[in-house]
Amino acid sequence: MKTVVAAAIGECVHVAGITHFLRLAEQAGWHPVFLGLAVSIDELLAAAERENAQLIGISYRLTPETGERLLGELAEAADHLREKGVHFVFGGTPPVAERASKLGFFDGVFDGSQPAEELLAYLKGESYTAEDSHSYPTTTIARIKWKSPYPILRHHFGLPDYAATVKGIEKIADARVIDVISLGVDQETQENFFHPERQNPRRRGAGGVPVRSIQEFRDLYQASQQGNFPLLRTYSGTDDFIRMAEVFVETIHNAWCAIPLFWFNQMDGRGPWDMAGSIREHQKVMAWYGERNIPVELNEPHHWGMRDSSDVVFVVSGFLSAYNARAFGVKDYIAQMMFNSPPGLSDQMDLAKMLAILEMIEQLKTPEFRIWKQARTGLLSYPLNLAEARAHLATSIYLQMSLRPHIIHIVGFTEADHAATADEVIEAGHMARRAIENALSTQPDMLQDQAVIARKDYLIEEANTTLNAIRALSDNPEVDPLIDPVVLTRAVTTGIMDAPQLKNNPYGQGIARTNIINGASEAVDRFGNAVNELERIRMLDLKE
Repeated sequence: MKTVVAAAIGECVHVAGITHFLRLAEQAGWHPVFLGLAVSIDELLAAAERENAQLIGISYRLTPETGERLLGELAEAADHLREKGVHFVFGGTPPVAERASKLGFFDGVFDGSQPAEELLAYLKGESYTAEDSHSYPTTTIARIKWKSPYPILRHHFGLPDYAATVKGIEKIADARVIDVISLGVDQETQENFFHPERQNPRRRGAGGVPVRSIQEFRDLYQASQQGNFPLLRTYSGTDDFIRMAEVFVETIHNAWCAIPLFWFNQMDGRGPWDMAGSIREHQKVMAWYGERNIPVELNEPHHWGMRDSSDVVFVVSGFLSAYNARAFGVKDYIAQMMFNSPPGLSDQMDLAKMLAILEMIEQLKTPEFRIWKQARTGLLSYPLNLAEARAHLATSIYLQMSLRPHIIHIVGFTEADHAATADEVIEAGHMARRAIENALSTQPDMLQDQAVIARKDYLIEEANTTLNAIRALSDNPEVDPLIDPVVLTRAVTTGIMDAPQLKNNPYGQGIARTNIINGASEAVDRFGNAVNELERIRMLDLKE
């Protein structure tokens, strides 16, 4: 293991930056040796030789003029170590860092404005230059591994004005804070991109940026090719699924596919397909991306949670998502976990629900089926007051970090009021970074909470009861019921998969009752008493 020796030198007693640097060094595989504060140059160099250090980190955060003289003395005294191949890096305030850069002595100079991945890249011996696209991995999994232990950051962005969206992507990329821009395209793009005759001009920009040509997709991608070269991805569409996939991969190099199992059809009014037909089409899309080794996310469970489903139904949908992804050839599966859905869940019960999903899908992992965790804040959980919303974003992400996700999907703090502007996306990214850094350095292990563990075990037991009820709907022993579109449709039409907000729906029963009880979303009877899945399913008419 390589050794890095670091200290605050001269009369400087400020060591927060140097200790942060050493934490990153340890994560990157270095053996860190911290000498402390106000260390003399002779003490520093003697310790470096004693420890056989390959890297020496110096910090100075006082007067720039004094710092410049001190660093000049260091450069003269350290020539013999430089000749042996020892590297030197400096960290300090911007004015001192500017003087340090001019000396031409240091291999790296950091003034606190650099993102954590820049320091990590340096410590891992990797290239990192803001102007060089080759510094940044161009695929999702490579970027996750490159940025580890920090999660990559994703944010939704798409304004009703196309030109403003292009400029916004350029601005976000230049800010170097977001790793993945999720293009929010309008409903007409999702449903009628290949059918201009079906497009309604009055719906232009409804729900996102209007994209009406392949060249416009290419131009959106080109706008991202600067700054930290963020990856792009977008919705999978609600019709012409494979044709849309081909366009996305060819134009924006779609970072990963996101597609539901039960949704984006006649049930939620977001597509022309009936439920069984849309499930078949969604499974084909999974297979198409799987064949090309492109990751797939099923943005499924939160659709149930946002309609006030029970936690059990949420967990069942999370398992069915991973189960279908594996069955249809997905190799890298992104498990999306939206917290705060429905709003009102306690942090304990939210964590328990996500842990239940992760434990259940863990059994599906193989060398050919890998699982990557993505966490996000609930779409419907933000308060309207922006100060409160900012606090909610930070605290929600801090909680999500208990799961050590590979991806944090930042949901903009403006969600309750308006679609985020580029400046607001950037601000949310910085807020998320601070929450993540705090969690990685100081967070207690909330997963050991006994209430969390007990609830997780209960949800797994109940979810298996529900899955067995779904299996029992099959009348075709030749087809696995958990991937059979006919059976999955029956699971909805019979009310096994149900949520209160599906009332008056062409497929969902909407007869489920749920309440928040002790911080959990529970199925209840007509008197408001919590019922388990066996009791709830017995009350359904399953003769269909």
